Amino acid sequence: MSESRTPRFVSRLTRDTLALILAGGSGTRLKGLTQWRAKPAVPFGGKFRIIDFPLSNCFNSGIRRIGVITQYKAHSLLRHVQHGWSFQRTELGEFVELLPAQQRTGGHWYAGTADAVFQNIDIIRSHNPEYVLILAGDHIYKMDYGPMLAYHVEHKADLTIGCFEVPVETAKSFGVMAVDNEWQVTGFKEKPVQPEGIPGRPDEALASMGIYVFSTRFLFEQLELDAIRVDSEHDFGKNIIPYLIQHARVIAYPFRDLETGKQAYWRDVGTVDSYWLANMELIGITPELNIYDNHWPTWTYQEQLPPAKFIFDDDDRRGQAVDSMVSGACIISGGTVRHSLLFSNVRVNSYSYVQDSVILPDVVIGERCRIHKAIIDKGCIIPDGMVIGEDLAEDAKHFHVSEGGVVLVCNDMLGQKLRHAR
Repeated sequence: MSESRTPRFVSRLTRDTLALILAGGSGTRLKGLTQWRAKPAVPFGGKFRIIDFPLSNCFNSGIRRIGVITQYKAHSLLRHVQHGWSFQRTELGEFVELLPAQQRTGGHWYAGTADAVFQNIDIIRSHNPEYVLILAGDHIYKMDYGPMLAYHVEHKADLTIGCFEVPVETAKSFGVMAVDNEWQVTGFKEKPVQPEGIPGRPDEALASMGIYVFSTRFLFEQLELDAIRVDSEHDFGKNIIPYLIQHARVIAYPFRDLETGKQAYWRDVGTVDSYWLANMELIGITPELNIYDNHWPTWTYQEQLPPAKFIFDDDDRRGQAVDSMVSGACIISGGTVRHSLLFSNVRVNSYSYVQDSVILPDVVIGERCRIHKAIIDKGCIIPDGMVIGEDLAEDAKHFHVSEGGVVLVCNDMLGQKLRHAR
């Protein structure tokens, strides 16, 4: 094993790294799910929020100095991080620091992802890291960042970009990297019509994961240069990366399972369909994302709740859940839940039937309802007898129906005021 791959060397790298999670995105493609919350604060997987995944990755990787950069409708995100991530040992130099937009430079809010980091450059400097790891706060995956940091050092890179290998035909919706045989990045295009394949594998392309490793001094130089460019949108994907490909050493890091070498799990849950599907995948017998993994736990705020409860056992009125995930404090009261994911404190009342659906916390489903292939947002009260997901044309008059036929139901669509904070 080379010295740059030994656990001791990697642990030194992680200790000398500051992670910055960009969590200010509005996530407009998630429609009503982001009307009152930032995308990283959207619930996922029965008990988590999306931001818990990059935060857990940092914590499990040994990166215990973390800044969370927020902007858009951040209240629930800030509250969640304060409640769930305050266990760090500050006396040992560990922290999760919240960095809301404060107009620290230039008298304006964050203009782009690069500007969001630039406006906090004095805070970064005060922590004196050797490396800065920049992460998107809105993707679902498990990743040890230590090997990526070692890869960055090993390849003497100015910038290393985490990449996900995807079929060329599906790469059109991503930012795609072109690389040479040494994995040096030679080009970058956002959502290209004809994505460029990987050398020797023309049917696969490299999609950017929005994960960047910079040596700190080099990052500061590039942010200061970009800040004075009047034609720049001050964004990593649109400005910083294309410029550096032509003027610096930019290396692609393929994200693979460290044990098998195969493509690892990574999901962009930025649309209603992709969000629904990623939640549904968790219900499978052997899902790609193992949230029961004790070796790489996903940390979150643990609300104190009683167990789930199933009541009534008559032939026509049986409280039951089949092929489903049901979280704490749920009460299935004479209803049936099939192939669905229920977050905490959901109540399904008598004679109702829920199938292929994602039900967010604090939802009440009345009696004799039928719900199919839907997402019900937090705190909604579904009236007795309501049918959702059987007649999409009718559903579209009241709710949002996605291209894939998923019906999204939010409080305002039901004419209800918010009962719970997002």
